[in-house]
Amino acid sequence: MREPVLSLKGISKRYGPVPVLKDVSFDIYAGEVVALLGENGAGKSTLSGIIAGSRSPSEGSMTWLGQPYAPANPAEAIDKGVVLIHQELQLLPELSVAENVFIGRWPMKNGVVDRAQMVRRAQEQLARLNLHIPATRKVAGLSTAHQQLIEIAKALALNARLLILDEPTAALGGAETEALFEQVRKLRAEGVGIIYISHRMEEIRKITDRIIVLRDGEKVQEFADSAIPVRTIVESMVGRSLERMFPSLPEPQPKTMLEVEKLTSAEDAFRDVSFSVKAGEILGIAGLVGAGRTELVRAISGADPVASGSVKLDGEVLALKSPADAIARGIVMVPEDRKEQGLVVAHGIGENLVYANLDRFASRWLTPSAKRAFADKAIAAFGVKGRGEQPASDLSGGNQQKVVIAKWLMRDPKVVVLDEPTRGIDVGARAGIYDIIVNLARRGVAVIVVSSDLEEVLGVSNRILVLAQGNQAGILSREEANDVSVMELATL
Repeated sequence: MREPVLSLKGISKRYGPVPVLKDVSFDIYAGEVVALLGENGAGKSTLSGIIAGSRSPSEGSMTWLGQPYAPANPAEAIDKGVVLIHQELQLLPELSVAENVFIGRWPMKNGVVDRAQMVRRAQEQLARLNLHIPATRKVAGLSTAHQQLIEIAKALALNARLLILDEPTAALGGAETEALFEQVRKLRAEGVGIIYISHRMEEIRKITDRIIVLRDGEKVQEFADSAIPVRTIVESMVGRSLERMFPSLPEPQPKTMLEVEKLTSAEDAFRDVSFSVKAGEILGIAGLVGAGRTELVRAISGADPVASGSVKLDGEVLALKSPADAIARGIVMVPEDRKEQGLVVAHGIGENLVYANLDRFASRWLTPSAKRAFADKAIAAFGVKGRGEQPASDLSGGNQQKVVIAKWLMRDPKVVVLDEPTRGIDVGARAGIYDIIVNLARRGVAVIVVSSDLEEVLGVSNRILVLAQGNQAGILSREEANDVSVMELATL
């Protein structure tokens, strides 16, 4: 019989009296990819942290290559060959790509950093991921997708024996995801064990060998084969029957709410884009990473400058100089990075909800009771699992996203733009976000959804605008849109 590279026996973790993990046991073998699945709060991150040395178990034990294994910190785990790639990016923006790849492990020559070797080796790792950027450039200004690939390049440079990938494709498009999968297959063939955490069910079936499911801190299911129905996997995660993922869509109203005509980016991110969105319609925007999706919706929302073209709301041409201009006219945007751009995570839920709505309070002074009442109303309306005084950092990804959405929807906007609305959010929480999106359309709001998840953009959209390398490749009706027709346009 094969000996596992990593074995967990009875791993439990408590924070005070609160159990987070309960008696979790499983093995990981060399040359296999094991999916670790569960809703937000199921214990995946805590378990990953224990394996990678950032947390210690309250009970239980681990072995590594048959020997006792209890890393006191991540450095000890890395020395053994165990590397965790976090979902949250941990790059230093003012350092170069190469410096980030080798930070703390600089290649040395004659007592000084061998920068030529560092850049050469970093460029090799980037090439393995089909990321064609200079290793000498700063990380600052790179897209989220490119930063995610740099995080993966860091792990590849460590020659890991066990790699834990936490939502590695959350910010990646189709081409980047395939490049990552190619590397995962190569690492598997080289005998590397991989724990793969993702909320994208189709990629779980595509890249993993077996599946371990956590629910409420316990291992509730282990599937020996990942080629099982998605519904079966999801129902084991949520502990209930899942009748549907995407709600039925309402018919758009006749009135055109938003018109974009020949819009061109001042930074050449997109060119001559034209489309309209009716009241009560959901327009999806699809395309590969670098196609200009985020830049387009940022321009519509007043965050990025345009060189030419126009944006009309209710037939009136807007002169948007800033997001404040767009917000004042009724266009709001939920950004793709909720922690960096959508929330002040160290502040309370109530504060975050109020920050976007200060002008809606009649009084010059915002009293604690008024703030509390406003927060309580928003929390109840959007099903946020938390209290107004709780720091936003305490919430799961799904509840943080609900706070970001709630703070803007409390303004009763005419147009809502959502960029990657379910990035890093579990299957159960996604259903709640989709309900919010569809309910907006039912209220007559014009909705734009940008998503790298093709199943998602197909599931929630009345029509889909496809961008390819900054150009408008086409607009598909719901009847015309499928994974093949969208990808054909996206790769033009």
